[in-house]
Amino acid sequence: MPRRITANPAILGGKPVVDGTRMSVEQILGLIANGMTPTTIAEAWPALTEEDVRAAVVWAPAALRNDVVLDGA
Repeated sequence: MPRRITANPAILGGKPVVDGTRMSVEQILGLIANGMTPTTIAEAWPALTEEDVRAAVVWAPAALRNDVVLDGA
């Protein structure tokens, strides 16, 4: 499971985010749903890499299957 995704109650109320940022998995999935690609997201938000975006996409379905437990969540 991607270690790029973390949760901390002090950051965005504990929502899963890309480690070291305040960009949530929810925000990334919303951008993708609106047609952005990992490349365009990384270009628009320089703190993110394409790998970070892909990690969020991989993390989301595993979390919905309850296969993910985040430290601090």
